[in-house]
Amino acid sequence: MKFKILHGRDLAELVGAAEFPDIDLHRVSAITGATPDAIVFAQDDAALERALQSPAGAILARRGELQTDDPRVLWVRDPRFAMARAGKALEAQVDAPLIDARALIHSSADVGDRTRVGAGAVIEAGAVVGEDCSIAANVTICHGVHVGDRVLVQAGAVLGSLGFGYARNPQTGEHLLFPQQGALIIEDDVEIGANTTIDRGALGETRIGKGTKIDNLVHIGHNCIVGKNVIIAAQVGISGSCTIDDNVVIAGQVGLGDHVHIGPGVILGGQSGVYPGKHLTGPGELFAGTPAEPVKDHLRSLARLRRLK
Repeated sequence: MKFKILHGRDLAELVGAAEFPDIDLHRVSAITGATPDAIVFAQDDAALERALQSPAGAILARRGELQTDDPRVLWVRDPRFAMARAGKALEAQVDAPLIDARALIHSSADVGDRTRVGAGAVIEAGAVVGEDCSIAANVTICHGVHVGDRVLVQAGAVLGSLGFGYARNPQTGEHLLFPQQGALIIEDDVEIGANTTIDRGALGETRIGKGTKIDNLVHIGHNCIVGKNVIIAAQVGISGSCTIDDNVVIAGQVGLGDHVHIGPGVILGGQSGVYPGKHLTGPGELFAGTPAEPVKDHLRSLARLRRLK
């Protein structure tokens, strides 16, 4: 594995800070354990004080009450975001073939330039994977799935599996699989966690919008439309035909019934549940509980229950 070098002047330009000594920086680090070749970040004055006492080579900080003329400090608007940029610039380069010899790629699949495919990954017939993607070990990209550019798919994820939709014979009770022959489209800059599954559409499409980040162990059902820059944490289950608009945040273990609509910028608290067909709106509004309701109402409900004891 080869590690990159970030020069001080390039770091300053990358994070939008003033000029910085032209030293070589090799890694990002927590304040504890930092070394002279490391970049650290400080979200508040207390963290900045600790960082100044460390041997870190560069410190990303927001101006507060604590002022310093230490030449290692780069003043930025958002230290955490600046740290993410620095980390991206310093990502290790894997010294290995782009396509692992143990991957299985159908002859009719199309894999873009500079895309890495790990051992045991399967890319089925007619699938398209864009440029600069990372497809980890044992990922399955089913037939006809379209993956955009710069998409990261972690180990064991399955993209384009059959949706869970059945037609029931009312006379016999038999369940017959409804056609699951639609598309799955993953737009650019999406990240998908380990062992996450995303079903293809039944007759239409399932779509994951640009810049959305999905954690491990998430299931997204057929015909779901997920907007841009959505965050979905681990163990979320999303039933079929849900619409999740741009900039939504869904915390861990949330459950959505079918045909739910979550409006732009809504935040769903951990373990909340949304009943089928519900429509939650309000940018920045935090919902909690089951059935999910505005957090103020949820806390009032809990208080009333406690008074009944």
